[in-house]
Amino acid sequence: MTNAWVHNTFLVVYAATIFLILGIVLAENRNPVKSLAWITVLLLLPVVGIILYIFFGRNIRNTRMISRRNRRRLKRAERYRNPDLSSLGLREQTQQQIRLARSLCDAQFFPGNDIRVFTSGQAKMAALEADLRAATHYINLQYYIFTDDNIGRRIADILMEKARQGVKVRVIYDHVGSFRTGNRFWRKMKKAGVECHPFFKVTLPVFGSRINWRNHRKLVIIDGKVGYVGGMNIADRYITGGKKFKTWRDAHLRVIGPAVRSLQYSFAVDWNFMGMPLIEDEVPETPETGEMGAQLVTSGPTSSWSNDELIYQRAIASAQKRIFIQTPYFLPTDGLLKALQTAALSRVDVRIILPQHSDSRMLDYASFSYIAECLRSGIKIYLYEDGMMHAKTMIVDDEVAAVGSTNFDFRSFEHNFEVNMFIFSRQFNERMTSIFMSDLRHSRRLLQSQWARRSFFHKAAESVVRLLSPIL
Repeated sequence: MTNAWVHNTFLVVYAATIFLILGIVLAENRNPVKSLAWITVLLLLPVVGIILYIFFGRNIRNTRMISRRNRRRLKRAERYRNPDLSSLGLREQTQQQIRLARSLCDAQFFPGNDIRVFTSGQAKMAALEADLRAATHYINLQYYIFTDDNIGRRIADILMEKARQGVKVRVIYDHVGSFRTGNRFWRKMKKAGVECHPFFKVTLPVFGSRINWRNHRKLVIIDGKVGYVGGMNIADRYITGGKKFKTWRDAHLRVIGPAVRSLQYSFAVDWNFMGMPLIEDEVPETPETGEMGAQLVTSGPTSSWSNDELIYQRAIASAQKRIFIQTPYFLPTDGLLKALQTAALSRVDVRIILPQHSDSRMLDYASFSYIAECLRSGIKIYLYEDGMMHAKTMIVDDEVAAVGSTNFDFRSFEHNFEVNMFIFSRQFNERMTSIFMSDLRHSRRLLQSQWARRSFFHKAAESVVRLLSPIL
């Protein structure tokens, strides 16, 4: 009798918990696709679903990253000026995109930058090491992955050397992204005077829900004069390709000019969000050293809007000639998929390069599940065969290009803290287009007739994994 009562009580509590979480999912009024994905998981796999929701389903939108007072102090240090966009010779559609980013995340437009793009980890790391060694006042460094391997130890040695010389060195690393890097690595740097702090440290079980909100940004600011932003982390595989790939194709920027102030501002907000004192390093009056206009767009789960998604939609909708995209994972929101299809059906040249094999088999299936409907609308899909395609880039017409940390997937748009540099320059656009065309020579174009002949198992795996794509 007692056992039956316990059993029935457990079932009632269990069922009540399921329905309570279902109610919370519905009450949050999220994207219906994402809500349905969670409801499917909860109904099909209740126990697993509850655990997954606790760890991955929470919502922290509209959480304030920094106080208004501190934000004003940082903005004063940024010393930005809003140029007259109509005097820059940009298309009206491009000006609207710049104004949109300003409305979403107070992203300032900085003219007069010199921006270099790296496509190989070896070249990027060599330049970064040289710039770090030249630092005289401060180094602010932020990476999703900072690995205790050859390149990680080389960078760490430089940071420790500069700290001993009296340079202020701060490091933000993502706790989950750098989970395999042992505490001894960080303790050694701290002992040398480097301020190292994990973003959203996960300590089970109290803070287990933090595991879903990762800081995917990759930023470096050196003396307020030189900045880096893009898709490369600090790990050997970005140079060697690692064990799975013969090469690792990526994209990263070196920025000189006024736009470095926006990188410093982004880092300072994240630093303050972690409970650290407000950074008030001197930001020098950097002269306009080039002809490239730039705007840094930040996004994350605390934003009031899905910044990246809205700006991408605006850029795609404004295209008249071409849209070229590179991404390691292609899990677009419904809005972005429709925008790309609309552009292709309007005879805009839409091309997307994906890796033939990424570093996640599950995400491969999820990405491939969108290919058929892309091909049907005239979007050209290419699979990169020369290694891991990890670049996150977009080129629109002749004067807009973007490079950053955002993958073209739900996780980047909804859950990760991301950063992208939008560059408004015909010269830079030409450079990025040349790189894209070079990558096409190492890629295989998918034809609709060929893609339709893939195996039943492949199609079934795509369909099953796609159900989970909004929460992957």
